[in-house]
Amino acid sequence: MLSFIDTHCHLDGEEFAADRDEVVARAREAGVAKVLVPAIDLQSCKTVMDTCRQYPDYCYPMLGLHPEEVRSDWREVLKQMKYSLTSNVIAIGEVGLDFYWSREFEQEQLEAFEEQVRWSVETRLPLMIHCRKAQNEMVAILRKYRDDLPGGVFHCFTGNEIEARELLQFDRFVLGIGGVLTFKKSHLPEVLPAAVPLNCIVLETDAPYMAPVPHRGQRNEPAFVLEVLRKMAECYGVSEEDVALHTTENAKRVFNC
Repeated sequence: MLSFIDTHCHLDGEEFAADRDEVVARAREAGVAKVLVPAIDLQSCKTVMDTCRQYPDYCYPMLGLHPEEVRSDWREVLKQMKYSLTSNVIAIGEVGLDFYWSREFEQEQLEAFEEQVRWSVETRLPLMIHCRKAQNEMVAILRKYRDDLPGGVFHCFTGNEIEARELLQFDRFVLGIGGVLTFKKSHLPEVLPAAVPLNCIVLETDAPYMAPVPHRGQRNEPAFVLEVLRKMAECYGVSEEDVALHTTENAKRVFNC
């Protein structure tokens, strides 16, 4: 049976409150060996840790302040959040920059992201990075710490070959690929084999969001990462076993889990 890792799933979310046990059971049955769970704000730091305690040696916590949750009080929020960085936490995330909807808190986002990049350097925990409409700004910050970064994931990559190569200039970083790979209008089936070796990719769902075909429009869940794996095998012209093996090794290398 195939075995693989969902490196990004908001399993602590309210969307799973009614049937979380069943969701985890379906994930195990599909071949998901581990689920990595990112926080997005102070409240989710608690729910992420609670969820991971509920499923020990299966769910692993990441703690960070999501760019869309950054407000003028970000310094106080990060101060409180840093207290939660226990030995159980495997990454700093979900952090990053997002100027897709608004640049209202642009400066705050830039400063909060850089502060959390410094956490990564200090703690040697990898980064789980969210970036929309901000790649230039994100890369500029990461370049300052290039030699000291422990690695991480550029979550939900949907870019072109040039963008992929720019991100992979950072050693020990990989691209997180999810349901978008399966979408009809996605360019990823051409971009990835042309620019990204399989040892630079991890699988993810971003559940409950971004469900892959044939589940598009439904609530996403970790079991559906199998659809991403199948599509990736097709794109690269390799076996599903090869994709499972490579992406699992990549995830273990990045997250040390």
